[in-house]
Amino acid sequence: MKIFNFKKIDAFATRNSDGNPAGYIKLDSINDITDKEMLKIAQELKGYVNEVGYVFQVDKSTYKLRYFSSEKEVEFCGHATIAIMYDIIKNDNELIKKSEVNIVTNKGNLVVQNRIEDEDAVFIMSPIPEFNSKKVSKEEVANALKTKISDIDNEPEIVNAGLETLIVSIKSLGTILNLKPKLEELKEFCVKNKIDIIEVFCAEVANLKNAYRTRVFAPTFGYLEDPATGSGNSAFGYYLLKHKNWDGKIISIEQCGEKERYTIVKLKTYKDNNRFERVLFGGGAVVRIEGKYFYYK
Repeated sequence: MKIFNFKKIDAFATRNSDGNPAGYIKLDSINDITDKEMLKIAQELKGYVNEVGYVFQVDKSTYKLRYFSSEKEVEFCGHATIAIMYDIIKNDNELIKKSEVNIVTNKGNLVVQNRIEDEDAVFIMSPIPEFNSKKVSKEEVANALKTKISDIDNEPEIVNAGLETLIVSIKSLGTILNLKPKLEELKEFCVKNKIDIIEVFCAEVANLKNAYRTRVFAPTFGYLEDPATGSGNSAFGYYLLKHKNWDGKIISIEQCGEKERYTIVKLKTYKDNNRFERVLFGGGAVVRIEGKYFYYK
């Protein structure tokens, strides 16, 4: 038997929404656990959290993170990163004084901006985007989402900011809220097109303080919908920059399929050391459960 320190943390939680649940196991060393064990724990927690993040400290201000869903290892998980780094920084007397902390992920070395004292949030630098030239027709997307071709505005595009994300422009908020795709059919569509997640969006919002409404579907990770997404909304941010629909200043994205019970994901831009404009996603988190996880071999 192995015993791990465990927390269940809801990222991007607001007054209106419970946020997106992540499991969090802090390790003394990456050698404390195997890949098989990380996947098994994520499988045991299916339905309780969407992903489990595993983290260990590399040096005083650097952390290594890996993520698993019940299906497989996830290359990058935005909400789990928010949950973990918000909790680590907030509860460390030295880190809370730092403006930036570094993380190492499968998608590269990234910066975490500490804004807890001023905004009750951390902002995570998303990976360098990759724009996929692969075309997926409106007709195929409409069939997968169980909607009409006429409901889709522009041609769908694939952007990777941690995960291969299909960005779909929808004409109205009502249409987005009424989307009811089927898990297995949508998973088949994603696997066929080598897509990790689908993000639909529109400029019509429930609260005029927010810039866009999104919904994110993640069937390849074992569940239909993600209530709050860092990587997907980062891909969306790069999409907006590409089409010159965003000036890079901080905006709020409302996400989910319920009109008023949305989560909030904040986006802003930041010039990295190579002067490349990177999208950062931000939010806070709430610890729901804390204790010991008993893993039986």
